[in-house]
Amino acid sequence: MRALHLTLAPTLALTLAAAPVRAAPCGGDFPAFLDALAAEAIAQGLPPDAVASFLDGARQDPKVLKADRAQGVFRKTFLDFSQSLISKQRLSTARAKSDALDAIFARAESDFGVSRGILLAFWAFETDFGQIQGDFNTRNALLTLSHDCRRPELFQPQVLAAIRLHAAGDFPLDTQGAWAGEIGMVQMLPKDILERGVDGDGDGHVTLKTSEADALLSGANMLRAYGWRAGEPWLTEITLPETFDWSLTGLHTEQPTEAWATLGVAAREGALPAGLSASILLPQGRKGPAFLAYPNFRVLFEWNKSFTYVLTAGYFGTRIEGAAPYAAGTPDPALTPEQMVALQEKLTALGHDVGQIDGILGAGTRDAVQAEQKRLGLPADAWPTAELLSAL
Repeated sequence: MRALHLTLAPTLALTLAAAPVRAAPCGGDFPAFLDALAAEAIAQGLPPDAVASFLDGARQDPKVLKADRAQGVFRKTFLDFSQSLISKQRLSTARAKSDALDAIFARAESDFGVSRGILLAFWAFETDFGQIQGDFNTRNALLTLSHDCRRPELFQPQVLAAIRLHAAGDFPLDTQGAWAGEIGMVQMLPKDILERGVDGDGDGHVTLKTSEADALLSGANMLRAYGWRAGEPWLTEITLPETFDWSLTGLHTEQPTEAWATLGVAAREGALPAGLSASILLPQGRKGPAFLAYPNFRVLFEWNKSFTYVLTAGYFGTRIEGAAPYAAGTPDPALTPEQMVALQEKLTALGHDVGQIDGILGAGTRDAVQAEQKRLGLPADAWPTAELLSAL
């Protein structure tokens, strides 16, 4: 893969940062869409020759749309997902990287306030420490997703950012990355590279594919921009009394750690941090693992929207920094994908907003499950069971 460099002229950066984003019409004829996108880019001050060069030969990639529609990995339970991603070898590698690149991680902590554990976790999950960075043509991936009507408002600004990089000579048209357009060791989108990229190794470029310093410090800068708070934890494994009011669990309920302690919440190791607002997470209900999540945990959703992915990354970050393996417990069996779809349909019919009916246990489905459990007098731990499906 070719290295991606950032040497954007300041005037060009300012012009494009200030320009409003107007959506080109999604769907329909692809060449006509490219023409509309070119007109939009030029209207925002991008050099016409760079726009023409970027769009010349562009094509839709059906493999990108297939990948976008088939994210079945997020149907896995937290236990299955975390055990598939976290191995002794990956944990050992993460700790070895921490030692070998200590100066870089120390700088991430001192300059951006971001703990090495969470950076290592995302680095591991995104690209296996830089080894697997994706083999999709980034230009075509971004244009395909910008043309698709599912999320054009997300991807069209990324195309403009990529043209911006290309205009500065820092986005070769054969740049490769993930199917959704992310580039480099920590998988950043073009707009993030422009806004948050850091020249960590001091060579005058932001090279996310080959420079560990650039990639890790850029990732730290991005987390700080999202609201990461220096010196604070993000996740603690906890124990709960059997008499606990399960309806208090979930990201929608926050209390100070001291208030949770009065209700019997305790850290499995050590003590709860003082003075932090926190929520209790039960990814597989009251019989499975339990965590206390702090404000920094919520920041991680800016990196990835999947609850299971974010919780697994957050937990792995704590493991890298020395936490013990979680207590898996004996959660009730997960519903099959077909049962989950049936449950979502029932919840929707009852007036709940579960989002897309896709068989994935997302935030909306969890909230609806918890509400129905409470209404039916079941333990309101937001974990869907065959008992709940039958009751509905």
